[in-house]
Amino acid sequence: MDNYKLLIDLHKQGHRQGPGGDAETEQALNLAKVDRTTPLKIADIGCGTGASTLLLARLLNARITAVDFLQNFLDVLEDRAISMGVADRISTRACSMDNLPFADEELDIIWSEGAIYNIGFEKGVADWRRYLKAGGLLVASEITWITDSRPAELQNHWDSEYPEIDVASAKIRILENHGYSPVGYFVLPEQCWLDEYYRPMQARFEDFLNRNENSEEARAVVAAEQREIDLYETYRAHISYGVYVARKLK
Repeated sequence: MDNYKLLIDLHKQGHRQGPGGDAETEQALNLAKVDRTTPLKIADIGCGTGASTLLLARLLNARITAVDFLQNFLDVLEDRAISMGVADRISTRACSMDNLPFADEELDIIWSEGAIYNIGFEKGVADWRRYLKAGGLLVASEITWITDSRPAELQNHWDSEYPEIDVASAKIRILENHGYSPVGYFVLPEQCWLDEYYRPMQARFEDFLNRNENSEEARAVVAAEQREIDLYETYRAHISYGVYVARKLK
């Protein structure tokens, strides 16, 4: 099995495919002052197995299109939506986030937790803007430096993994440069990394290795994930996800 399929196998059983939390999703809603009774049309882009999609469906009067390029993840989301009684509010689309199935000015809100890095933050906020109505909201979490300088080991790792990583002020400037008015920003707390993402992933390592016959490729996947976890635990004072809330200008 190649690394791509192994990564899917490891992550599809996770409640989250990146740092986040239900309380923080709701915090973003409150920061954006979203009216929970008004009918809304929302796209959750890079939804994974649907942690944010399902919560938004429960909290809002919304029709949500959950977008991910992996049908495996969407299948899990659909099963969870049925079990939670919100399947009538959610539709899924398997497609790339740089080829979205929406009309211009169709959406009230674009939501994207822990996924915009796949296309790059600047490309995402620029390309997706046209799908938002005037005054529509963009809510996106993005890996962010939370100190002005950081240890070389951490800097080198993330420069290699995601060259667009930067401080929040640079991300907010990108939003302003592409026709958004920033509404608010906050940093995900440590439990969103450890309790919601890393610890559940570590708990799946043994079963993952057993399913894949403890192959060299599977062990390499686990080693790479553990390396990222070790870096976070050592240098967590310097890095997190920032949650950016911005409104499209007319």
